Amino acid sequence: MKLKKSTVNNLISYGIVIVAFVVVQLMQGAGLISRSLRGQLVPICVYIVMAVSLNLTVGISGELSLGHAGFMSVGVFSGVVFSEWLMAAFSMENETMILVLSMIVGGLFAGIAGVIIGVPVLRLQGDYLAIVTLAFGEIIRNVINCLYISVDGGQVHIAFDNPNVLGEIVVNGPAGTRGVSRMSTFTVGFALVLFTLFVVLNLINSRSGRAIMACRDSRIAAESVGINVTKYRMMVFVTSAFLAGMAGTLYGLNMSSVQASRFNFDTSILVLVFVVLGGIGNIWGSIIAATLLTVLPELLREFSDYRMLVYAVVLILVMLVTNNPMIRAFFARITPHRRGEAGKGGEAA
Repeated sequence: MKLKKSTVNNLISYGIVIVAFVVVQLMQGAGLISRSLRGQLVPICVYIVMAVSLNLTVGISGELSLGHAGFMSVGVFSGVVFSEWLMAAFSMENETMILVLSMIVGGLFAGIAGVIIGVPVLRLQGDYLAIVTLAFGEIIRNVINCLYISVDGGQVHIAFDNPNVLGEIVVNGPAGTRGVSRMSTFTVGFALVLFTLFVVLNLINSRSGRAIMACRDSRIAAESVGINVTKYRMMVFVTSAFLAGMAGTLYGLNMSSVQASRFNFDTSILVLVFVVLGGIGNIWGSIIAATLLTVLPELLREFSDYRMLVYAVVLILVMLVTNNPMIRAFFARITPHRRGEAGKGGEAA
């Protein structure tokens, strides 16, 4: 049975990610990766998932969202509280199982937040949508700053702007989480990246994905043929939020303490930079950009005070190179897919 071209491309993508994981594991075993770089492996997986999920909204759906860090923060705090509750209520000791279950719960809570925000927001377009998503991201961060959550045996106590709660405090208002068991691993992070690619690539190549891209290209034309634009925009928004929530839980359980202030406007812009530099709508570009730009500050640490200046210069150079017409034309000529399309165009002419 002959596989579809999209299926073959997806399998190649999964294979490349698996090969990269094996190579990194072998390098770790051989001691070729420094301690600081090993500490970046889980954040790299987190930012890859964040970039790919945001690219689903920005690149595939064509909607600019500036509140992605808000969904990440929902995943962080809901996942951390759930993990502590699992250990207190059921005395679970399998950290991998706790981590996976917490990631699912973190994703579900972020998805619910996506639905709550998406219902009023997705009727807007363009700059208005960007401004409102930015506002909701800040609202989420400030609400979490006022939450005090504790775990007392099998019970979870939640107070708003009141630190006097029973049991052991897990979320301490502006101070964030404390005393969290660090259980995130690179293996689980790799599995999350693979899961994200599976969800996003299959959605893009599905019937729903074609409807989403039709809505992006022309809303009026899509509505004229009976496509429910709001439904498909909501599908993309909630899927993106769910994946961001799972990445947030992975991030939260990789730190002993996390504050809500980390997930501000700057974090949303950072993820958007990954998407733009990798190419809007280009999933592999998002993966490469997220990896390189997460590792780059650590590699430039030797330059001390100048490392962020070098980082900014690299960002500018990448933007100039990727948007150069001559370079884009060069890659269009050497890419087999492009050449095939050009050949078909010539035959048709």
